[in-house]
Amino acid sequence: MNRTTLTAKWPEGLSDPSGSRHAKPRAKGRTMIIDKGIGVHAFEDLLSTSGQYIDIVKFGFGTSPLYPPEVLRTKIETASKYGVAVIPGGTLLEAAVRLDVVPGFFRQVLAFGFTGIEVSDGTINMSRTLRSDLIRDARSLGLTAYTEYGKKLSGSRIDIRDFAETAEQDWACGAELVTVEARESGKGVGLFDERGEHREGELAMILEAVPNMDRVLWEAPLKEQQVYLIRELGPNVNLGNIPVNDVLTLETMRRGLRSDTFGLHREPYIDYMI
Repeated sequence: MNRTTLTAKWPEGLSDPSGSRHAKPRAKGRTMIIDKGIGVHAFEDLLSTSGQYIDIVKFGFGTSPLYPPEVLRTKIETASKYGVAVIPGGTLLEAAVRLDVVPGFFRQVLAFGFTGIEVSDGTINMSRTLRSDLIRDARSLGLTAYTEYGKKLSGSRIDIRDFAETAEQDWACGAELVTVEARESGKGVGLFDERGEHREGELAMILEAVPNMDRVLWEAPLKEQQVYLIRELGPNVNLGNIPVNDVLTLETMRRGLRSDTFGLHREPYIDYMI
């Protein structure tokens, strides 16, 4: 075929064999990546390549105050150009609570142009009243509030009844999504055991207690965890703590463009060999 006859459009359906993915802004099937400190140029490259598949960028842990201010501002402005929400890690807000500097935290979040915050208590104990107040304060300032359930201590499990009650109260206060903690390692916390494998039967019990999965985001940094959740909850499950280099890989699995989920959401397997 002559190169001049080629077009920039792939055959219809080939980019999304699942037939289920939607363009941004998405109400479900959102992808949150964790940025642990990549530079401005790498960040720009990431978004120019994969920005349409990223919904939220979390600047992990308490990294935000460690950036040179101009670098932090540039990264946030770049994300905004691609329609990507940007939040500091929940650990930073926990530090602000511990140091009693929450008003200053909110002031800087707004000054730098963050679009939301993460309210978590993975490393501190936080009362229900304070958690609710932080969610409402964020909303009153025009910020999107994402919350997180679970402790970061290795071996921490999901108390299903407590999770259901916490999620309902968070949503009632205005939280956009409730994230299930799994840390950046994906091992030994929440839904996953010390090997990073899912705890048998636990997801089914969670689904009985919290049927509205469109407003739950699962931290799942490892490929096997992403495959498991896509197989169990469908391609439009909300997934977080995705490493920056794995965005396109995850999107191929959501769409059935990788062997792990090939044909999962379409017809049963057909042998196409002639």
